[in-house]
Amino acid sequence: MIPFRINEASSQTKLTSKEEDIGKKQENFNGKRILLAEDTETNQMIAQAILTGVGLQVEIANDGAVAVDMVQSKPAGYYDLILMDIQMPNMDGYEATRKIRALDDKAKAGIPIIALTANAFGEDREKAFQAGMNEHLAKPYEIPKVMAMLSRFLSC
Repeated sequence: MIPFRINEASSQTKLTSKEEDIGKKQENFNGKRILLAEDTETNQMIAQAILTGVGLQVEIANDGAVAVDMVQSKPAGYYDLILMDIQMPNMDGYEATRKIRALDDKAKAGIPIIALTANAFGEDREKAFQAGMNEHLAKPYEIPKVMAMLSRFLSC
């Protein structure tokens, strides 16, 4: 056995100074509503705690088909953003995004959608963009990156 040490600093993703600044300041998104499409209960609880902690209202869909139905059943502008898990039962995040983008109501079809996935390779990001998603966040959640993304899409 060869002893070795892991350099934790080099294994962590570096944030840009803008992301660090946004992560440090306390954001407040009171009055904004997010649809969280996530099938795993633990991930739902983590995301909901993060999001409600900065004033967001969160509604949860357990799969992509439910998310599409929720968007269709609400008036345009009801949701300010969708956080879409990729791997879900019944309908994955890619297909749900394509269905939302194809809605006749252009306001609903144009809602910002951010992919949430453990798959963080370049081809995964590209596949999300090809499906019509606006951005891509990797799991596990990095709070400064989540806050930067929310600020970018929900700025008042």
